[in-house]
Amino acid sequence: MARAGTAEQPLRVAIIGAGPTGYYATDQLLRQEGVVVEVDLYDRLPTPYGLVRLGVAPDHQKIKSVTAAFDKVAAHPRFRFFGGVEFGKDVTLADLRAHYHQILYCTGAQTDRRMGIPGEDLEGSHPATEFVAWYNGHPDYCDYQFDLSVERAAVVGVGNVAADVARILCRSPEELAKTDIADYALEALRRSRVREVYLLGRRGPAQAAFTNPEVKELGELADADVGVVPAEVELDPVSRESIETSQDRAAIKKVEILHGYALRAPTGKSRRLTLRFLVSPVELLGDARGRVVGMRLVRNELYATPTGALQARATDRFEELAVGLVFRSVGYRGVALPGVPFNEKWGVILNEKGRVLDPDTRRPVVGEYTAGWVKRGPSGVIGTNKPDAAETVECMLEDLAQGALRAPAHATAAAAEALVRQRRPSYVSYADWLTLNQLEVARGRAQGRPRVKFTRVEEMLAALGR
Repeated sequence: MARAGTAEQPLRVAIIGAGPTGYYATDQLLRQEGVVVEVDLYDRLPTPYGLVRLGVAPDHQKIKSVTAAFDKVAAHPRFRFFGGVEFGKDVTLADLRAHYHQILYCTGAQTDRRMGIPGEDLEGSHPATEFVAWYNGHPDYCDYQFDLSVERAAVVGVGNVAADVARILCRSPEELAKTDIADYALEALRRSRVREVYLLGRRGPAQAAFTNPEVKELGELADADVGVVPAEVELDPVSRESIETSQDRAAIKKVEILHGYALRAPTGKSRRLTLRFLVSPVELLGDARGRVVGMRLVRNELYATPTGALQARATDRFEELAVGLVFRSVGYRGVALPGVPFNEKWGVILNEKGRVLDPDTRRPVVGEYTAGWVKRGPSGVIGTNKPDAAETVECMLEDLAQGALRAPAHATAAAAEALVRQRRPSYVSYADWLTLNQLEVARGRAQGRPRVKFTRVEEMLAALGR
């Protein structure tokens, strides 16, 4: 039998998850000199790009332009896309082990962490990711309902996703109509009666996770004034010392931007966005019908841990905030895959530098790897996944060189394709996706928008004549 990685027997790799990490890993694998690799990229959805398509805010088109680089990767003759094929359902782990030398899991962090407070499950309380998926046209979420008839909403968290949610709630219909937001979301937000939005951070302004471009953008909304509580953006002694010691320019600039918001007077815009710091929800308050009508907040103070990290702890001061809609954005975690070792505490696949580990022996599972958020947890931006994927691919190539590979019974491209056609005849190829992409862009051009998305799988298949 020919050695894997040669023209006679290419190294066959299955990648699960067609988000940025999957593409970065594919690019690394296909660029190798002296190693012939064939990559099959699987995704449960018919469309590629993962969170670039379904997570990045519709008013951030520049960030979405990274897909042009992904399309170049996908043009490689030894690359294939199997869209609409679900791992664990349409193809199993046993199937992939029988057809590939190596399997790479790049499924991201798909669920929100909970706040763990009374009232969290009241009607009107939602994970932020559900709202994000809804307004981005994710097929699983296009029928979700959010009560936008209330006047006040709160977003718990001060990361970029939280900022996205607050910004979309505060955008004018005219601003949103220039984006690729899902049509049904555009109509719902056009009718929105939300006039006041709060963005709530448990620590201080210097520790807020949103980036400076994000926080600056909040002050540039066409029809929403932005404000802060002046006392909450003043640095406490431990934050001031931390910044002065580290000389963290980004944190210094962030605090400057927020101080600027403290000096702004309302200009009469129809909405108001207020950024709060050093507060944590301790309870969501409901009415007799089980709907959110408010939240109880505790004031926090910062203290330095022995490692120097600044953490928040509750004081004995409380307040109530009247809100009818709550989105939590307090962290994300991965979802376990069938048959793949998982660390429930951390919400990641059990691994070392990307090699999946057997939970009993703590030794690598031959031929199985992971990369991205499901490998390391939800941290960084899209580009952070590139070096992460490179680290995993390096391990994959080391194992190839040492012969630490699976010996699949059916290691050919034809056999894998025959399996997919049998299990999922309606799968979407990359050529099919390019057709859908052209149709979406054409529909958008007619309305002066980047694209008008297909949001249902049935729509996509019908457009392809299936």
